[in-house]
Amino acid sequence: QVQLKESGGGLVRPGGSLGLVCVASGVTFSDYDIAWFRQAPGKDREFVSAISRDGGTTYYSDSVRGRFASTRDNARNTVYLQMNSLKPEDTASYYCAAKTSTSTYVLISPRGPYNHWGQGTPVTVSS
Repeated sequence: QVQLKESGGGLVRPGGSLGLVCVASGVTFSDYDIAWFRQAPGKDREFVSAISRDGGTTYYSDSVRGRFASTRDNARNTVYLQMNSLKPEDTASYYCAAKTSTSTYVLISPRGPYNHWGQGTPVTVSS
């Protein structure tokens, strides 16, 4: 059974940085594309980023491109989301998600659907 566990959320001031971590278990991690989504209170879930199986291809939403960076370490079954220049509108619970892919190097349908989800980690950007 696929299990995803996020960590690293917290409170940060506008303009600050935070790094999120997603650790997977119960899978051959390198078979999966991994994405980050977020959901703010009272809002729909929003796609943030995706990374290919080999980590060589990434895709970001317009709202975070240039500020966020996703990387992965398949040996550690871990994906990272480095968030810089944070804004109050980045406040949300952040979730990692996984889906199998037939492509090692190319992201196919990076926005989903994903069929495995973590429990989320909260991020608050406030002064």
